[in-house]
Amino acid sequence: MSDQRGMMETYRKREEVELSRDMGLLHITTIGIGAMIGAGIFVLTGIAAGIAGPGFILAFLLNGIIATLTAMAYAELGSCMAEAGGGYVWIKRSLPHLFGFLSGWMDWFAHCIACSLYSLGFGAYFLLLLQMAGLSLEGVDQEILVKIFAVLICIIFAYINFKGAAQTGRAESIVTMAKILILAVFIIFGILAIVRSGDYSNFTPFFPNGFGAVFTAMGLTYIAFEGYEIIAQAGEEVVNPKKNIPRAIFISLLVVIPIYLLVGFVSIGAIHIEGVETYVYLGESGETAMVEAAKIFMPAGAVILLIGGIMSTISALNATIYSSSRVSFAMGRDRDLPGIFGGVHKKTRTPHIAIFISATIIVLMALLLPIEDVASAAGIFFLLLFIGVNIALIRIRKKMPDLDRGFITPLFPVIPIIAIISQLFIATHMFSYSRVAWYTAFIWVGLGVFVFYLYPAKKEREEIEAKVVYEEKEIERRPYRILVPLANPETVNDLIRLASIIAREKDGEILAMSVIKVPEQLPVSSGKIFLDEKKPIITRAVEVCPPDIPISTLIRVGHSIPQGITDTARSRGCNLIILGWRGWTWRKDRILGSTIDPVAVHAPCDLIVAKFRAFDPEKIRRILLPTIGGVHAGFALEIAKIFERLGGRIRAVRIVKEGEKLEEFTIEDGLKIDLIHAPSVRKKIIELSEDADLIVIGATEEPLFKRLIFGALPEAVAREAHCTVIMVKRHEKRVVSILKRWLG
Repeated sequence: MSDQRGMMETYRKREEVELSRDMGLLHITTIGIGAMIGAGIFVLTGIAAGIAGPGFILAFLLNGIIATLTAMAYAELGSCMAEAGGGYVWIKRSLPHLFGFLSGWMDWFAHCIACSLYSLGFGAYFLLLLQMAGLSLEGVDQEILVKIFAVLICIIFAYINFKGAAQTGRAESIVTMAKILILAVFIIFGILAIVRSGDYSNFTPFFPNGFGAVFTAMGLTYIAFEGYEIIAQAGEEVVNPKKNIPRAIFISLLVVIPIYLLVGFVSIGAIHIEGVETYVYLGESGETAMVEAAKIFMPAGAVILLIGGIMSTISALNATIYSSSRVSFAMGRDRDLPGIFGGVHKKTRTPHIAIFISATIIVLMALLLPIEDVASAAGIFFLLLFIGVNIALIRIRKKMPDLDRGFITPLFPVIPIIAIISQLFIATHMFSYSRVAWYTAFIWVGLGVFVFYLYPAKKEREEIEAKVVYEEKEIERRPYRILVPLANPETVNDLIRLASIIAREKDGEILAMSVIKVPEQLPVSSGKIFLDEKKPIITRAVEVCPPDIPISTLIRVGHSIPQGITDTARSRGCNLIILGWRGWTWRKDRILGSTIDPVAVHAPCDLIVAKFRAFDPEKIRRILLPTIGGVHAGFALEIAKIFERLGGRIRAVRIVKEGEKLEEFTIEDGLKIDLIHAPSVRKKIIELSEDADLIVIGATEEPLFKRLIFGALPEAVAREAHCTVIMVKRHEKRVVSILKRWLG
């Protein structure tokens, strides 16, 4: 007994908690571009033109330059301190605690105000849509209708975020590409209209309201140039953040700034209104100015821009409610705000209190302030936040010069100092345009100072180690590693017993893992909240595993369970993945299930999916091996022979429809295959399963468009057989596999 216990201690490797990095360069760049090309360009172009005339194009250019200077700070710090929270975390680490708290406090409010702006923009566009559809709304004040629609859309998306629904990466990409396409069409038709007319008189005088109006337009529209910071906020979820965060930030700016400049150029130059200056006409059209402009020079322009405006305001609103609740949730989690902000709903696993309070602020701002003041307040808060980030860059460069940076800001500290001075100038200049915005800023910052001293920050939270939380005695790596993802407590025993049998035969080890799925509304690091839910299943796996089989355990945290499994298999060099299947799925768009299907398609190694029915390896005597040949059949035979060596007897069969003539033949090691004629191959295998203890069946090659994972026959057998069914799939290179399935 003591020897067995010693052996068990030797073979218990380590237990880990790992955060899943599942955002590649394309994904995170799309998020950055999508966040920047939000509702700002659609909603604020007309208002900015009314303030600065053609000079608002220069405002866009200068904002782009200043945004690039601050983007360098985000690129440098994001590449070497890639954590959820971005600027809030950096300021908190480099400046006194009060400043760290206020940065998060302002960041939260800035995103709330941005949501108010987007909701008001939606209200204006939706009202215009109703009017274009011929619905009579006479007798009702239009401003009131806009605010009513704004409040309704806020409530809808707050509820959507509470339920945990969020755009997938693919949906985000589609929406972003659609917005770029709509703006590209607007630009092309606008340039054609300018070239055809040959009239450039709209650009003179360039500063009809004086040069100071340019600075006002800069402050008003600065919110349209924020968004790239979301790339850094998602740092702990980015693959290779050292390289990909700087790249994504600069690619986003390289795409967005030229689009903004061309939109401004076209908006001023492509339309001519008799008796009215173009910039005045745009200013009077307000938040729907781009729609009014498109009516004049673009076929179906009003409809196309209306769709773009509504789509942009909705996507921006959804993303920004998500961001604002994330910030307040992080502050609650860090004990910078009362703990209720860090609360997570038991069913939806979303930060429900943070969402509710954020939504309340959004609605109040939308109801109480005009859209110009809302935009100005949002710009002021983002400018103040970015000033803090630039100061943090200077401090961190001096305090931590040895950090492994993927990007280094040039001409340091000149660049961040220029950014600080420029942003401070624009922010203070806005006092002359919107005193209400600055009063709002004073009140919110003052309230923040009061909250900080009323509720002093407690002990700084202990950081989750992204790689290893705690570990036990290390053992030597064995040549064969089996990954066993665990989710259902009822199948743990069977999965570990199956893995142990194969591991013993292969001189291998087991990596038992479980994935904590975190809603998009929460940062991945918040998954530690749910650790206790997964520990019992991991502990059970270790208890069940025979003492002579090495087993290590891993709890991975991420937004996608299938990607967490395949990433682990790839990064840990696994040779085999073993999954359990319940035998059914309730989703019509899935075959075996929302986890198994993606894993089966993207697995970087061999795969086994088992449907257990009274599985007892010691009692398996009759092993049924249906086969039609092929690479997967060889793998099936390999697994069947493992059970044969435990005392079972293999019966290999090939079932063909009546009328087909095939002679009996043998496969590896002289194993004879019985030829059986039957009206239905599936029904005959099900019938034979009544006299079997185990079926091992290889995947069949099916044409690609049949959307099958293992093939129609193995899936049907696993679903209907009377004994345990093990479906096996040998790993093939992706291109070879697709070609074989394509050709059928």
